[in-house]
Amino acid sequence: MSSVNFLEKLLDGVGVEWKHLGGLGELLRGNGLQKKDFTEAGVPAIHYGQIYTHYGLATTETKSFVSPDLAMQLRKVDKGDVVITNTSENLEDVGKALVYLGECQAVTGGHATVFKPSKWILGKYFAYYTQTDVFANKKRKYAKGTKVIDVSAADMAKISIPIPIPCPSNPKKSLEIQSEIVRILDTFTELTAELTARKKQYNYYRDQLLSFEDGEVEWKTLGELAENLDSKRKPITSGLRDAGDIPYYGASGIVDYVKDYIFDGDFLLVSEDGANLLARSTPIAFSVSGKSWVNNHAHVLKFETYAERRYVEYYLNSIDLTPYISGAAQPKLNQKNLNGIEVPNHSPEEKERIVTILDKFDALTNSITEGLPLEIALRQKQFEYYRDLLFSFPKLEEIED
Repeated sequence: MSSVNFLEKLLDGVGVEWKHLGGLGELLRGNGLQKKDFTEAGVPAIHYGQIYTHYGLATTETKSFVSPDLAMQLRKVDKGDVVITNTSENLEDVGKALVYLGECQAVTGGHATVFKPSKWILGKYFAYYTQTDVFANKKRKYAKGTKVIDVSAADMAKISIPIPIPCPSNPKKSLEIQSEIVRILDTFTELTAELTARKKQYNYYRDQLLSFEDGEVEWKTLGELAENLDSKRKPITSGLRDAGDIPYYGASGIVDYVKDYIFDGDFLLVSEDGANLLARSTPIAFSVSGKSWVNNHAHVLKFETYAERRYVEYYLNSIDLTPYISGAAQPKLNQKNLNGIEVPNHSPEEKERIVTILDKFDALTNSITEGLPLEIALRQKQFEYYRDLLFSFPKLEEIED
């Protein structure tokens, strides 16, 4: 079904008006509230920084609290209100919205605006709209500042959003359409959240399989378990590489493809230097098979069996390697420190059992072509498609933002 037909069916003859946000509710800039004001218990509080780091689109409870005395001085957030960020170093984070659905009144601070919806708009409908590219372009128009970017409550009030026109014979129709849009988008959001939670669960079990108490297992250094082939590495500057189909590896994976090779077989490569040793945004240990060329930014380790190699790979990627890394500006895991890393040395049978389980987890959580990452990515794309489709109302009435 085309987007036009889908929307026509959803609207069922109801028109659409673009209304300024200030005409659809009250926008109140927050005041005060710093992180040092948080208490263990008290009045629920929403700090603007938490909106784009700790919450989703809606919440029934807050992460933080403040004292009743301080709460008296802060902006109040009632059930159904939307808290919008005004300030951030990143424009994408400005205008992030959180619908508060808690039963107890909450408070917020000066870098956030509280939108109190009128009877003509659902808070969550507006919150979903803030995720669209259309809204992003509108807020960009009003953004002020360079290092710290701000969109004021007054400017936020000027942004127009599409609202189904209330019908005289059925005044609730507009809210029913908004509610149906919210329901559809909630379905996709909940599914993605469930998949993400499952991924965290798999990672939890992985870490459990690779966690051991003192005395529970024999420990050996990596230098005792693997043959180090670093002396055979050979870097080639980009200008001297002959293009081919053999992968040329560096600290974080394939850097290029070349004509020749210096390794042929199954090896474990471990990052020797680079910021990723501390950031760990990608695995620092990764297996390679077949013909390859490796430069001097990745250690090359050889093991006797597949299970041994993969076991060490999983283990290195699950532990904190900071004690073995030297340098801050230029982090480095030198060969001496690498060889000194202690690894729990199970029996070959136990290592094979653990690897079999973790290989299944890996297929579910890290594979590009299968498993949870692909499923989550597909669900996210579906969500974004339907979100944009559901908000792609025609501009029947032009209105200036």
